[in-house]
Amino acid sequence: MEEHLIEDGKYRYIEKGEGTPMIILHGLMGGLSNFQGVSEYFPSKGYQVLIPELPIYDMPLLKTTVKNFATFLEGFIEHKGLKDVILLGNSLGGHIGLLHTKMFPEMVKALVITGSSGLYESAMGDGYPKRGDYEFIKKKAEDVFYDPKVATKEIVDEVFATVNDRMKLVKTLAIAKSAIRHNMSKDLPHMKTPTCIIWGENDTVTPPNVAKEFHELLPDSDLYWIEKCGHAPMMEHPNDFNHILEAWLKKRNF
Repeated sequence: MEEHLIEDGKYRYIEKGEGTPMIILHGLMGGLSNFQGVSEYFPSKGYQVLIPELPIYDMPLLKTTVKNFATFLEGFIEHKGLKDVILLGNSLGGHIGLLHTKMFPEMVKALVITGSSGLYESAMGDGYPKRGDYEFIKKKAEDVFYDPKVATKEIVDEVFATVNDRMKLVKTLAIAKSAIRHNMSKDLPHMKTPTCIIWGENDTVTPPNVAKEFHELLPDSDLYWIEKCGHAPMMEHPNDFNHILEAWLKKRNF
């Protein structure tokens, strides 16, 4: 997907299709290609799909927070002149989408979260991480998925390179701490934005009870499950994910 990357001022992003803007927010260790299934499916269904590259490792250390990523997202939306956007986020991306929706509710028409942090303080991972231990990193990457084969060598190599880069590792830990500080349990009952929650039944990073809690706390939410699926449903079961999301968008007239 790299060849489609647009560089526009301080923003780097993929853009496909025309219609209702759907902004995809990747996770902490997740690349833009994690959403390939979504970005290939929805442009033909009347959606303008945009995947901005979040400045995970580009902000000064003290500004490496979930709130600053939410503010960065708002800047991107304004830069593109968008309104009534649909935000779709996995893991940290879901948390950024939730916080952005709380801060700028008038900009967001709908929210889609999958394997999101924001409630569960172990959502950013535990056992952080053994630098130089490839097998440990490989096992951690495989644990994200129900089927460990989804964690390809390319994915493992990318995570391994990140945790062996000292500054990236420091910022990873800073983001994890920020995510814990930004627990949203008290905010969610006041957030009226329609929300689609799509969750893997076998997610061990953000277990199923986390999805149930999101559903209970968010006033206007629908919860859907995908079987034999871990923390990244849009990667592990892209067709199921797309069909669930498309049906929800149609039901809600989005």
